Amino acid sequence: MNFFNEVGNLGRDLFNGADNPMKTDVVEHDKDYQVTAEMPGFKKDDIHVDYRDDTLRISGTSNVDESTKDDQGRVLRQERSSQNVSRAFYLPNIDLKHVNAKYDNGILTLTLPKETEAEDHHKISID
Repeated sequence: MNFFNEVGNLGRDLFNGADNPMKTDVVEHDKDYQVTAEMPGFKKDDIHVDYRDDTLRISGTSNVDESTKDDQGRVLRQERSSQNVSRAFYLPNIDLKHVNAKYDNGILTLTLPKETEAEDHHKISID
């Protein structure tokens, strides 16, 4: 066990979302990245996803307003909570024309295909 690696990992976990309520998995495949984020209680319209500078950014805002009234309509208890979450991931060379995103039952799933590398040379046949 390397002490410096463990301390470095602890620092990354603390500052990169170990306590972030948006638990996210990022999996790299040969041809794409698969990103799955838990966002229960969020409405689809309150989730923002963008990609710029080779970085995927996911953010959301959730507002909950609960109140309990008795038979005469007097408020016995009223609670409000607001939650803002955001995550960013460096994922280079994304083919933006073929990104797929869906949100179902509190789970945001993104499939981000990698750009196919264009050949930087082309052999020309001589007749």
